Amino acid sequence: MSMRPSYALAIHTSSPDLGLALGSVNENEHDSGDRMGVWELNRSQSTHIQSCLLDFLPPQTWAHLAFLAVAKGPGGFTGTRIGVVTARTIAQQLGIPLYGISSLAAMAQLTILSHVQRQREISGKDIAVELPAHGGSVHGGIYRLERNHLFPIQDDRLLSVDQWQDRLTNHDRPYELCSLNGNLGYGVSGVLQLAKQGWFNGLRPHWSDVVPIYGNLPGTKSIPVHDLSDMP
Repeated sequence: MSMRPSYALAIHTSSPDLGLALGSVNENEHDSGDRMGVWELNRSQSTHIQSCLLDFLPPQTWAHLAFLAVAKGPGGFTGTRIGVVTARTIAQQLGIPLYGISSLAAMAQLTILSHVQRQREISGKDIAVELPAHGGSVHGGIYRLERNHLFPIQDDRLLSVDQWQDRLTNHDRPYELCSLNGNLGYGVSGVLQLAKQGWFNGLRPHWSDVVPIYGNLPGTKSIPVHDLSDMP
């Protein structure tokens, strides 16, 4: 009798950290059974991600996986590419869905969960997430919790600091600001949780649909996404 895949694997490489998370996709099992690992790999992500995956996965195997999820950015250019390429390759080989999750959305999800765990009220507030970028700019996104699901009110954008501040100042609803800096590997937990929501809602995204979010300043030319099969 064949084994029914019942686990999900999430990958986060959009910062110097590598974050991996594994959890059951059985709706009868609580998220407390999820497990996570974070490695400070810095510039050695490309050479160590495979060995970290092989060390982290057991006692589960590739055959246990029902789907994969990956942080698609924004974040570090090279790191994000490594994670997306790795996840696409595995999902293609296994023939399973791949969820591309915004790294900012993942942190918004963790912010909401921290409120729940501390029994703090968050209803009525949006979550604004900011991540410093090169050249004095900022990656920013604004999210809202509705019916226990996270929705983007403002899609992730690369903005100047002044543009981002203007958006926050003119936002028509109370919000909580989540300021990110440095290593974000622990955000893989939020990647896994958001992907699970998509799975339970019946979404089955194809691996080829997942591409990195690099970001570009308004009024500038977008960075092209080349054929990911050619990425190192």
